[in-house]
Amino acid sequence: MQWRSIVVGLVVLRLSVSWVLWLAFGLGPDVSSGFNFHLGFNLHKLDLLFREEKGGDSITSSWSQRIHGHKYEETASTCAKIGEDSPRRSYMNLFDGNRDEYVRRYSSFPDSLRAKMKDMAKEMFYFGYENYMTYAFPEDELNPIDCEGRGPDVLNPSNININDVLGNYSLTLIDTLDTLLVLGNVTEFQRAVRLVIDTVSFDKDSTVQVFEANIRILGSLISAHILLTDPKHPFGEVGFKDYDNELLHLAHDLAVRLLPAFENTSTGIPYPRVNLKTGVPQDSVNETCTAGAGSLLVEFGILSRLIGDSTFEWVARRAVRALWNLRSNETGLLGNVINIQTGQWVGKQSGLGAGMDSFYEYLLKSYILFGEKEDYRMFKAAYESIQNHLRRGRESCNEGEGDPPLYVNVNMFSGEIMNTWIDSLQAFFPGLQVLNGDIDDAICLHAFYYAIWKRFGALPERYNWQLKAPDVLFYPLRPELVESTYLLYQATKNPFYLHVGMDILQSLEKNAKVRCGYATLHHVVEKSKEDRMESFFLSETCKYLYLLFDENNPLHQSDNKYIFTTEGHVVPIDKRFREKQWNDLSPCDEGMLAEPEPNNQLPPSNISNCNRIPEERRYALPLKSVYMRQIDHMVGLF
Repeated sequence: MQWRSIVVGLVVLRLSVSWVLWLAFGLGPDVSSGFNFHLGFNLHKLDLLFREEKGGDSITSSWSQRIHGHKYEETASTCAKIGEDSPRRSYMNLFDGNRDEYVRRYSSFPDSLRAKMKDMAKEMFYFGYENYMTYAFPEDELNPIDCEGRGPDVLNPSNININDVLGNYSLTLIDTLDTLLVLGNVTEFQRAVRLVIDTVSFDKDSTVQVFEANIRILGSLISAHILLTDPKHPFGEVGFKDYDNELLHLAHDLAVRLLPAFENTSTGIPYPRVNLKTGVPQDSVNETCTAGAGSLLVEFGILSRLIGDSTFEWVARRAVRALWNLRSNETGLLGNVINIQTGQWVGKQSGLGAGMDSFYEYLLKSYILFGEKEDYRMFKAAYESIQNHLRRGRESCNEGEGDPPLYVNVNMFSGEIMNTWIDSLQAFFPGLQVLNGDIDDAICLHAFYYAIWKRFGALPERYNWQLKAPDVLFYPLRPELVESTYLLYQATKNPFYLHVGMDILQSLEKNAKVRCGYATLHHVVEKSKEDRMESFFLSETCKYLYLLFDENNPLHQSDNKYIFTTEGHVVPIDKRFREKQWNDLSPCDEGMLAEPEPNNQLPPSNISNCNRIPEERRYALPLKSVYMRQIDHMVGLF
């Protein structure tokens, strides 16, 4: 009987502690004792408690309290770290261990379930691809609800939402070429390559966006050509005897048709659109976004080094330097829209999402591919400005008090917050942080976007973090969250990210699947749909989902290293791309970033950051449960 009394006493003690914590601060563990209400924690109440104990005010790291009336010149963090003997640390330990719901849910992922998800991702790809080939090819996209093809909107040339992307050149087939190899389908890859060679021409009266044509078409043609001809590629014998570099010739032809965008601009920053037959339209606007003008260097640079013609890399690099030299002298930030003739910033918002995202991405990836020191110096300086002026929240992702880290939209000159929304394209940034070796911050930002996904079963195009609600409600099957999930899994091997991928995969199956493919969600709450399946769904979203679950994919087993373009196309990190067959021309030196001081060492551009997570952390949760719960609460999950 004595042991029963001890057990009862311990149970009563635990419940008493829980009730005391809840009544005092709303901090009790997640227990309900049979009642129909939730006893959750509130980290802000804990924050207030310790401020009162200290007897003074402290500078807040809460997003919501830093919106109005502040100059954001201070560093991003004002939070003290929690010591091992801190009462707050002992409180957080209540959430450690096997009893915690997050540990139970995310800490393991059976091999049988991984195999099931891999097959599910493959089936998702083929359901979209085969229906495109059946109902839409040779048109650019599939309308998955009506089971019809879609090309440019010739009746409404101003419909840039369609016409910027669709050029009447079998976009989805070209964009998907290397995905077929990633899925191991050599036969279909070879058939698709022959179809492209036999049917695709760029001699079309189509006005397209330079950026979209570059990343979706030019990048895919270059990637497929390299995989066809590179004897070191990981996919086996994929070439065929009569291949005579036709994909490379097509890529060269397209790039030549894009070159007029770089002519007759006072700054060297390209026009946003060209007609593939006639060049820059007479009524072209003089404004372009930073990402559109500054994200051409990877594809143009590889093309130049493959064919030995510096022209393409030269114009792309000149545009990057021009944008860089127009950044703010005060903050080091760039805006999102610029006049290509005057060099004046039309859009002064600086953020990580639409209009800016891939500019930062390609600074780092260009360095990784080409080894040009200038690219990394620009990236490093840009990243420091981002951390100093865009980052809000506590200093450390996995310890401390205050709101979780978040990157907000600010004025490029003052650093003041311009609005309280973030967009879904920003979900790429954790993946870029992985490539930069900043794993901890990547973990936190990814967790925030995943929490939004859990709430809506999709990522709204814009989410208002102050109102905890979408500002723009559609979701066009974008890949950015999946991409970051895949790269974080490669860096950490943590099963948490397999669960994230499974949630995304199941949400897409449930909410986006229609008669002939997967449709854009028009409204992430109501789950109404639009009749459009963009090419990046097959070229990126499905590819990253499949790779996430395919541990033994040749890309993962190869001795060679590979990187993905911003459209998800596979390119090798190859010494061929470190060698130029030309000397830099003098105009190319204008605006070059100065050499760093001797003690400012550059990282090796061919070294992977994917093994920097300590072994002992790879099988714990990537983010402590108390912080996962905090993020879930802050997006309105409970």
